[in-house]
Amino acid sequence: MKEGKSMKHAHATNRPEPKFGFGESIMILIAILIILGSLIIVKQQEPQAPLFIAFTLLAVYARLRGFKWSTIMDGMRTGLKDGVDPLVIFLSIGVLIATWIFSGTIPTIMYFGFKIISVQFFLPTVFIVCTLVGVACGSSFTTVSTMGIAFVGIGATLKINPGLTAGVIVSGAFCGSNISPLSGTTNLAASVGEINIYKHIKALMITDIPAWAICVVIYTLLGLNSKQVSLSAVHQMMHGLSDGFWISGWALLPVVLLIVLAILQVPAIPSLGLGSIFAALLGWIHQPSTSITTITKTIMDGYVAHSGDKTIDTLLSKGGISSMLTSLALIVFALSLGGLLIKLNIIGAIINHLSGIVKTAGRVTLATAITCIGVNLMIGEHYLAIILPGQSFIHASDNLGIPRELFTRILNDAGAAVNAIVPWSVSGVFIAGALQINPLQFIPWAFFPFIVTILCLITGMFVKPNSEK
Repeated sequence: MKEGKSMKHAHATNRPEPKFGFGESIMILIAILIILGSLIIVKQQEPQAPLFIAFTLLAVYARLRGFKWSTIMDGMRTGLKDGVDPLVIFLSIGVLIATWIFSGTIPTIMYFGFKIISVQFFLPTVFIVCTLVGVACGSSFTTVSTMGIAFVGIGATLKINPGLTAGVIVSGAFCGSNISPLSGTTNLAASVGEINIYKHIKALMITDIPAWAICVVIYTLLGLNSKQVSLSAVHQMMHGLSDGFWISGWALLPVVLLIVLAILQVPAIPSLGLGSIFAALLGWIHQPSTSITTITKTIMDGYVAHSGDKTIDTLLSKGGISSMLTSLALIVFALSLGGLLIKLNIIGAIINHLSGIVKTAGRVTLATAITCIGVNLMIGEHYLAIILPGQSFIHASDNLGIPRELFTRILNDAGAAVNAIVPWSVSGVFIAGALQINPLQFIPWAFFPFIVTILCLITGMFVKPNSEK
């Protein structure tokens, strides 16, 4: 009798787990998007709780459908494993922000920025500078957390909408990163297609340069409508910066170091660490009376400004490991949800269905772009938004004779760039934390990801297979 029961139990244990079909997978994704959209966008809540709710409900539903708890937990762990690098980068950038304020690097950028930037041409100037810095260092995150913070401070003094300023910074940073040979996402897209990085970038220019030019025109027109600001406010800010911080060309050395490390292709995490340590050392050389305890406290809790100017103290009291913990919590829940969607094959079922209906170049472009955007919305991880669609549609692309560089261009434009305009994505959360702004404030003004994706789709409709050329 007991033997019969144990055999039944063993049979139940070894029973294969169910599989989600295309229809059910779509319904699950719609339900998750309704939860996230209604709470984050409509109710304007912080994304952490909605993501936690979505993850928990999906886990319970999967268990009711017959999946083992071990499978569900394994999906969560897999998602978190893929996000280790972004989590460490987040913490490192928190340290970088604090040490760059301590060393006078960010205040110096702001000070000289006031000297050369006019109100009317502030927006296009910010866009162009952030693009150039993004190309030079190959990192949109580094651009946002350094030049971005300085420009937000300048914009606030010039009475420009902070959401607009942040949107311009994001557009420039992601445009520069997209076409930089030093960019991690750009190299990843090229490697997925197994093509030369410069061949990939040459294809990117077809969509990214027109998108960049359109953005310059739009931001210039928006800037021309900006109201004049009393120069006394600008002079007061410059005076406060020079009194409260070390303003010197020497303070820009950490920027130079970071660009050199990028050129030498040193990975992001050690580069950010070295940039932070160098900045802390530079700040200590200028203020040798600063104790090691004060420096480590700044690294942990962020820099606290005591310039005597309330505006400056508010703008430049930020950074530190602790400032990124809220963002880290959000990314943990987002990656856990994404890992579960992959493990349960919900994403896979949809991708497999789409890959079966792509019969033309236009359909491949549309299906790949939609999948890139979908992965960004559901998983929020820009590397996976390149890898999953790339692996899924590359063979269909090859079978139709589509040049590899035109296929990888879709991955960059719709995969990497779009990540910036998803409120709960890795990029969206990082930007919000670094610039201390709600994602819904800057997303409407971040034109580049929208425009480049539209151009990507349009050009994809006119791609001629190799056999027809």
